[in-house]
Amino acid sequence: MSITVMNHVTLDGVMQSPGRADEDTRGGFPHGGWAEAGNDEVMGRFMSERMARGGGALLFGRRTYEDVLSFWNTQPDSPFTPHLNKTPKYVASRTLAEPLSWPNSTLLQGDAADAVASLKRDQPDTGFGIMGSRTLIQSLRARDLIDEWLLMIHPVVLGTGMRLFGDEGTSLRLSLVDSVITTTGVVIATYHPIERPI
Repeated sequence: MSITVMNHVTLDGVMQSPGRADEDTRGGFPHGGWAEAGNDEVMGRFMSERMARGGGALLFGRRTYEDVLSFWNTQPDSPFTPHLNKTPKYVASRTLAEPLSWPNSTLLQGDAADAVASLKRDQPDTGFGIMGSRTLIQSLRARDLIDEWLLMIHPVVLGTGMRLFGDEGTSLRLSLVDSVITTTGVVIATYHPIERPI
């Protein structure tokens, strides 16, 4: 079983609010929707093929879960909506309670990293993807639970915003295992951790 982080990031590492202006305005973030200009057929095809492989589940933090739910449930013609509805979803939250409102959703009990470590141990044949969910990612990274980083790196520098790799983390060395360049200059890069400290 592997855990893959799948996120849009800028060249300076910002991952906050890539999709819409109002997606995440914490801290007065003024650049919401910065990733929209990077969308093209190459990216759409890559992500569709990745999702079509199936056999996986999704991990979410509470904020991302609620945002993805509210957006995709208003997009009935999207090819992603049926897939997202069918996919098992696990949510790390201290404030939500079961039953969760999205089909096939399970609330992780107790410490998120402990719960994900248990999932990883108990479901060895299941792949898990994480979208958004910065706080959850930092928690899993601290426990060395992330196996793959699928980053859509946009040729944009924002200079402000929440970064995927902040100052609170430990060092991490990665190996590039695959890359695709879109027509808009986005690099879709897949990295695996190298098991040695920097």
